[in-house]
Amino acid sequence: MNLSIHLDTAFNHTVVESVKDSRIIPAIEARNLDISYGDFLAVQDVDLKIHRQKISALIGPSGCGKSTVLRAFNRMNDLIPIARTKGEVLFHGQNIYQEGVDPVELRKHIGMVFQKPNPFPKSIYENIAWGARINGFRGKKSHMDDLVEEALRGAALWDEVKDKLQDSGLSLSGGQQQRLCIARTIAVRPDIILMDEPCSALDPISTLKIEELMKDLSDDYTIIIVTHNMQQAARVSDFTAFFTLTEDRAGILMEYGSTTELFTNPKQQVTEDYITGRFG
Repeated sequence: MNLSIHLDTAFNHTVVESVKDSRIIPAIEARNLDISYGDFLAVQDVDLKIHRQKISALIGPSGCGKSTVLRAFNRMNDLIPIARTKGEVLFHGQNIYQEGVDPVELRKHIGMVFQKPNPFPKSIYENIAWGARINGFRGKKSHMDDLVEEALRGAALWDEVKDKLQDSGLSLSGGQQQRLCIARTIAVRPDIILMDEPCSALDPISTLKIEELMKDLSDDYTIIIVTHNMQQAARVSDFTAFFTLTEDRAGILMEYGSTTELFTNPKQQVTEDYITGRFG
């Protein structure tokens, strides 16, 4: 796989030639993206440029293809045998769907946090360390200790677990488990973090912590979140993409722009109808 990327041998840290820290070139871009499940066209003709080191929210009614588009950004749809993708998704200028691109390698750079927390049935420490090892970490034990602490601090979890790192990750509360999964994701230092309704199974206090964490992480990472909670999209995101359905039930991107503009002055009537609760 060639994404013009070099990987630091100790921390698997991504360094991108010529585009590092660029705010002009999109973090990732979909062009004429169609996604089908068998004969059913689930997503139709999506063009979407995601801004670097910002939070972008994907909103819209159930079944409009939000999660399908999200999964297209790191080829998770490949795991569904009947899924077919047409068009391009450009990451550092390369179409991730072209022949020769290794999706496993790609997912080191575009991590994903799922709706339901899914820590490994291992210790809190090993949840971070094991994930780092399988993604190429080759440092000393002391370096691993530092990496685990750094990841847990980055996920705002260190102070809560530093004295019980050998306890099972499954012993944590739901909100803590989700932050552990975020820590596991950032331990390999991806460019982009995808989040598929990461707060839908959490209580309001845990949800607030995750939202605050997303804001902090966006200083260093590009974050794309799917949410059914429009208040959450309004609170945390910098940009919002509104998806809706055609008469044939295909998901289409209706409107995309700054969150403030989309929520206060939407360009499309259907967008206004959705955010004001007239349908959805």
